[in-house]
Amino acid sequence: MKFRGGIAAAVFASALMAGMACAGDIASVEPIGFSPDGGVFAFEEYGVLDGSGFSYSNIFFIDARKDTFLPGTPIRARIEDENAGLAKVRAQAQAKAAALVDRYDMRDHPGLMAAFNPITETEVPAHRLVYRQYAVEPPVGGIFALALKEIALPSSALCRDITPQSVGFSLAFESEDGRASDRVLHADTAIPESRKCPTGYRIGGVMVHQPAGRDPIHIVLVQVISAGFEGSDGRWIAVPAPVAP
Repeated sequence: MKFRGGIAAAVFASALMAGMACAGDIASVEPIGFSPDGGVFAFEEYGVLDGSGFSYSNIFFIDARKDTFLPGTPIRARIEDENAGLAKVRAQAQAKAAALVDRYDMRDHPGLMAAFNPITETEVPAHRLVYRQYAVEPPVGGIFALALKEIALPSSALCRDITPQSVGFSLAFESEDGRASDRVLHADTAIPESRKCPTGYRIGGVMVHQPAGRDPIHIVLVQVISAGFEGSDGRWIAVPAPVAP
């Protein structure tokens, strides 16, 4: 069977798009929850590695006051079998994380996904996110606005042959509860090795937790885009927003 003209172009385009759909590895993200006082936040990222086809799951426990990982974390699981499904590897990681999830009573404190901006979203800017901290109607409280700026930084020895220049980021509030703000939450001066070879970032979402009798805790989910084996990879990091003084 021969294809001509527009039909041939359509078939070629479909094949190209199918190949692109299999390239790269953009991890999914699943918030797990907070400790009752909001001092600890946990989330999972999971997906299938490009190139090998191995499934993986990483679970992060963040000390929201120190902006560090809890000792002994992150918890990582990977199944080196391209026929293994995501459910199996996620169950392995979740089993390893269960003791910490129980210790910090996270199942009873899932938090609120106050905003979410996945890489598939086309109408919301990648570097700015505006939201409210309470899920009520009519709205209560003022607007929070976040802005991310990418920072050109020297490539590490690992990345020098992959990207001539690595990219870091800074993250700051433009407004907090309706009031103008310029509070900086994060600013890179170097690229951590855990990010591999980053080429860009986006503000992926915001989690909010309301501890009893205390101010809400905000956690910004930032998506890291990096050079991968078959295309761009996407991973997640969490940036705590300490309670404003």
